[in-house]
Amino acid sequence: MSSAEQAAGPGRGEEPSPALRAQLRARRRAGDGWVETPKGRFWGLFGAAGLLLHDADRGVLLQHRVSWSAHGGTWGIPGGAIDAGETPLTGAIRECHEEAGVPQADGADIRILHTHVIDMEGWSYTTVVARALTHLEAYVNDIESVELRWVPLDEVADYPLHPGFAASWPTLRGVLEDDAHAD
Repeated sequence: MSSAEQAAGPGRGEEPSPALRAQLRARRRAGDGWVETPKGRFWGLFGAAGLLLHDADRGVLLQHRVSWSAHGGTWGIPGGAIDAGETPLTGAIRECHEEAGVPQADGADIRILHTHVIDMEGWSYTTVVARALTHLEAYVNDIESVELRWVPLDEVADYPLHPGFAASWPTLRGVLEDDAHAD
């Protein structure tokens, strides 16, 4: 997911097995790869994006990251590398659909509320904040997730969050709370 995935640092987790490495290589996409910037090493040749999906009745959809990923074992949002020619919006929707089975691939069942961009001097992470327009049934759809869970807004900070998502959460929560009051 998720947020800025640095290669080194706390919570990197164990390395994937040789069989898993082969499986990951086989499903590589055009945007997969590391980028070095003055602020660190990040995943996504064209940047990365994630979808913070909100359901008014259940909260936000969080992804429990596998141990071998950057900051493994933490919780964040479904997301990943943006592909060549893809916008952060389409990348966030695609990644969430690939990892969680929601939203629809065309995004017809969500309403975009906001985008939040973290610029790392040569690489960026875009969080797309969206509201579910219908009851969405998320499920673990790939090997990058241990679990997916709808979490009420007031409980999100109680989880061990990916550091990039944790840093952005107060701003993102404000967007969701403002949207709830607009109704």
